[in-house]
Amino acid sequence: MRQINFLLIFSFGLATVMFTLENTTATTVHFLPGVSTTLPLAALLLLVGGIGATAAWIYAVWSGVVRKVETLQSSGEVEAQQVRISELENDLRRYRATVDAQLGLLPAAGESSAPSPEDEGSLTLTVD
Repeated sequence: MRQINFLLIFSFGLATVMFTLENTTATTVHFLPGVSTTLPLAALLLLVGGIGATAAWIYAVWSGVVRKVETLQSSGEVEAQQVRISELENDLRRYRATVDAQLGLLPAAGESSAPSPEDEGSLTLTVD
């Protein structure tokens, strides 16, 4: 990627030098009514290109600042969500402990309310 960047910059620089050497004729630029100046065409284009590059740089910096502010705002939201998640996890642990304690109070799953074989002999049936 570095080689491609270098090749692009070198090509652009070479094209700029060639353009400057070929276009030295004076050009009149009118800024406002009554305000004008005369510059070589190459110098004028370099000046306008520099102004455009500066504007692009300012836009990039502004976009970075906006993105940073949005990131800081969203990080506050993320922190709030993390706090809420930890609260819910604590609630879940407390509910599990409560359920486990209540399950310990229930009769064992293997036991039933039917009489056991030892108790069968002690039952008496009465028929009317």
